[in-house]
Amino acid sequence: MKAVIQRVKEAKVTVEGKVVGEIGDGILVLLGVEIGDDCAQAEWMAEKIVNLRIFADSEGKMNLALSEVKGEMLAVSQFTLAGNCSKGRRPSFDTAAAPEEANRLYNYFMGQVWERGVPVQSGIFQADMAVSLVNDGPVTFILETPPKR
Repeated sequence: MKAVIQRVKEAKVTVEGKVVGEIGDGILVLLGVEIGDDCAQAEWMAEKIVNLRIFADSEGKMNLALSEVKGEMLAVSQFTLAGNCSKGRRPSFDTAAAPEEANRLYNYFMGQVWERGVPVQSGIFQADMAVSLVNDGPVTFILETPPKR
């Protein structure tokens, strides 16, 4: 499972001209699910993102987590994160999870975020989405779940 996370002042996702998910201060998560990913990895990712200390404390240091600043999350399914661009000029998506499994784990991930006390909005799985944001910092990180043992 891969995620690009961005600390934002605001973010929204629009489908067919309608806003389907919108947040203020918080984190935008672009989430990619790959073959072999499971619930344990979705739980790890939710725990990591909710508790990652990327928000400024009173001294301006990144010491506070999303849960501590009462921030929100916008989670957007991002199939292309599974793309491999190492060969040729066209990305290969051989490692991407099947749509049904990817949707199940995407929804499971969001449920895990809710269980950790963070409000989460979402895009629409497999829709053509327009995502807009105001990146705060800018602060952007790339996360991958640890390999299975």
